[in-house]
Amino acid sequence: MPPLKLLSVVGARPNFMKIAPFIRAINDHNLKLAIPPRRDFAPLSLQIAPQVRKIEHLLVHTGQHYDLRMSDAFFSALNIPAPDINLEIGSGTHAEQVGQTMIAFEKVLKEHKPDWVILVGDVNATLACSVTAKKEHIRVCHIEAGLRSNDLDMPEEINRLVTDRLADLLLTPDEISSENLRREGVPESKISFVGNIMIDTLEEHRSKASEMSLKSVIENNLLSGTPPRTIPHVFDGYISLTLHRPSNVDERSTFEPLVRFLVEEVASDFQLIWPVHPRAMKQLRRFDLFQLVQDHPRIFLLDPLGYHEMLRLTMGSRIMLTDSGGLQEECCVLGVPCLTMRWNTERPVTLKAHGGASVLVGNDIGLIQKAYHDAISSPAAPSRPPLWDGHTAERCIQAIVEYGGIKGDEA
Repeated sequence: MPPLKLLSVVGARPNFMKIAPFIRAINDHNLKLAIPPRRDFAPLSLQIAPQVRKIEHLLVHTGQHYDLRMSDAFFSALNIPAPDINLEIGSGTHAEQVGQTMIAFEKVLKEHKPDWVILVGDVNATLACSVTAKKEHIRVCHIEAGLRSNDLDMPEEINRLVTDRLADLLLTPDEISSENLRREGVPESKISFVGNIMIDTLEEHRSKASEMSLKSVIENNLLSGTPPRTIPHVFDGYISLTLHRPSNVDERSTFEPLVRFLVEEVASDFQLIWPVHPRAMKQLRRFDLFQLVQDHPRIFLLDPLGYHEMLRLTMGSRIMLTDSGGLQEECCVLGVPCLTMRWNTERPVTLKAHGGASVLVGNDIGLIQKAYHDAISSPAAPSRPPLWDGHTAERCIQAIVEYGGIKGDEA
């Protein structure tokens, strides 16, 4: 029986944490086939059916990530093998990235002819490769399907809607996402609730992250070109911040009040640690705000962090201020109060209303101030939605293998 040929795609940093456990699950699947359990005493649940096929896997990196050095660092930190193919698309407008990815990816599909294209998340590569695969009559599996912000101004929402409409198998992280798909008319046979694959990576790496010295993380990642700083040996309490969305940083009327709130209020209460996204850095300089934050003795500006460093930062935070999706999920499991600086979220399961740790505050300073003080006085507690247990990747492989026609395919 020939192997089941999977071709998975990553394009940018949010994908890397999701594909790492998926690749490990493939390796585990193949290992079980190579060393089958003894049938004279093995429990039925551990016995491998003889018709199950080995998985052959190719990893394609579209090269959409804004920082190739950081991309390589994530691959190394998460033990992701080097991509079999790198399309080297690079940065550009949404249309440029999608168009160039489709042209390059079509050639890959014609050459390698996979049985499945596996897509994770909602970056431009996800959209481009779903369209291209379906035009080549190749099955598409979307991991992290069904997330909805209901905000068509978000490019990621367009990517999610198109990919989910085209996908043959939709693997959802929570029951809210599964219900979203049902309301959109997706047949039940295409939906499989498997849990959150991001949490697989969190659980595998949290012990390593917890052993890291916060002082060393800051010292080793101080923003390039900034003067040397004295780093405290002990942080009595600190707030973490990430900002990158255009809605928060592109307009002075929005970004400047946020920065002044951070400088005048947050940094007077706690140390503030801010890994600065290139887009936010550009706007800090454009609006003459960079010196204001750089010169503050309790604000520590860092270069973008690797996975373990960012996880260490999150784990010790009194509060996380962010407009990131993945950090909402991590804060939920870690019990870190998360002020989500957006007006909507595609991850409502992480909200306090659903037992999580996140509160939507948008970019309204009044709402942010209230939520900030509430979070200080009543910290969140860890919350683990169903199947956020560190074993989602195994369920992904099982769903693909079973849907892939193992029992009905011809050898």
